[in-house]
Amino acid sequence: MNFTLGSHAMTKRGSVRNDVMKLKARKRLMIGAPALVAAAGFATAAYAQAQGQDQRTPKGWSYEIKDGKRVPKGDRVTNADGSWREEVRQGNCVTIKERSASGEYKETRQCNPGNPG
Repeated sequence: MNFTLGSHAMTKRGSVRNDVMKLKARKRLMIGAPALVAAAGFATAAYAQAQGQDQRTPKGWSYEIKDGKRVPKGDRVTNADGSWREEVRQGNCVTIKERSASGEYKETRQCNPGNPG
């Protein structure tokens, strides 16, 4: 079965070759597209993980995330000499962390069952 269009002859053999090429292209897309999506996902996850180490907890939150766990955020007051005092409230308990200018660290915890917060 030969058709003539101008100087080009179109045969049945030519259309079979075209079908085979389409199948190969489709097969490559079926394999390549998921691989591309997976690579993009891994790259995004790696970027997010690298950026997550530098991020700070927003100011309005009462906790921060350390090692994937929620940790109550304390009220810290820092003095000009480098010393600081931080109070962390958890339920009925208050933990006070203090560090002097000379580097001495002290942590005390007091719980009052009758006085929540």
